Amino acid sequence: MTPTGPVLRAVDRAAFAVALATRLRERGVPVGLTATQDLVRALAAVPPASRTALYWTARVTLVREYGQLAAFEEVFAGVFGEAVLAVDPHARRNGRTPTGEKGPSASTNSIAATGDSVLPWVTLPLAVTGADQQDDGRTLTAVPERLPSELAASVDTPFEQLSPKDAELLGRWLERALGEWPRRRSRRYAVRVGGPRVAIRETVARARRTGWEPVRLVRTGPVERPRRVVVLCDVSRSMQPQAVAYLHLMRALTLTTDAEVFAFATTLTRLTTVLGHRSAEAAVDEATERVGDRFGGTRIAHCLATLLASHHGGTLRGAVVLICSDGWDGDPPDRLAAAMARLRRRAHTVIWLNPRAAAPGFEPRTTTMSTALPYVDLLLPADSFGALLRVPGEVARLGAANSR
Repeated sequence: MTPTGPVLRAVDRAAFAVALATRLRERGVPVGLTATQDLVRALAAVPPASRTALYWTARVTLVREYGQLAAFEEVFAGVFGEAVLAVDPHARRNGRTPTGEKGPSASTNSIAATGDSVLPWVTLPLAVTGADQQDDGRTLTAVPERLPSELAASVDTPFEQLSPKDAELLGRWLERALGEWPRRRSRRYAVRVGGPRVAIRETVARARRTGWEPVRLVRTGPVERPRRVVVLCDVSRSMQPQAVAYLHLMRALTLTTDAEVFAFATTLTRLTTVLGHRSAEAAVDEATERVGDRFGGTRIAHCLATLLASHHGGTLRGAVVLICSDGWDGDPPDRLAAAMARLRRRAHTVIWLNPRAAAPGFEPRTTTMSTALPYVDLLLPADSFGALLRVPGEVARLGAANSR
């Protein structure tokens, strides 16, 4: 790698520019190849000596419109505020590594062995995941893990065309690749740069260094925590080809988020504890056996009402609710409308995943779907593992649009 300055010491300029441009495109900023090449040339012409200089270099070369600034600042802050290795030179002054301990390169190899994240712009990045989190709950900035070549083509393959072995392997990949879900503001406050409140105790403590003069104010802001995710999966006969794949989705959410998962056909069955088993095959087999009415009829309204009336109904409050169903229901539409109205008032976001929505020319004309749509925030196709992986991004975009 060619050193580019104190901020990007020993970092490949081209790899960094491509990774940053990819992040921006994922957030809706149209960054072309010309802009990416301009960033590489600018970094070579004037190596940034500080993070501020790097910010302006990237902003001038990659951003073309004023409306793109918010997304750019969010991506830039995420990359340089939540990376595993801090880019600020002060974070690099750790002294010499004692004899017998692992240095930076050895620790990087150790990270690779355990599946943790590395910087997103390192040349030939190690396989990392999008759901790894720090102790404080923040998602680490990382490059999504690449699939083996024999499975890469199966990501967008419909569920009914996958073999059980491929479904299991893709389910394990989904556990590591699911992105971050929406977050909520908690009542707890912590020290944060640019926070809305002044931290009196911390400000007074810092004033001791300056003769009890509060030269610099310490600010606090609310701590953000991930929202709970509640999944209700239809395992009736019409959903038989997709049932196993959705069980892998529920298992992935159980292992990576604060999730409650349920399966339903004519009755409701809680599978949260079952799908938490360390073996994916054992978890799916046990969950399949636990659902006694699988591959039978469908009573969506009855099962929703059962969940709302049970002691697990409190988990819906402020949660992101995923309903995985093709929309065929044996209950009257008025009962479904009443249950969906109660669910919508209690949940933060309601998302309906329909495996048939990916078909060309699909329109939700069934009685169930037309009844439920007024209470649904998003109707998304979910016919492949690739479609499931795109769900968190769609939810994040919905939350960003609602916050404007």
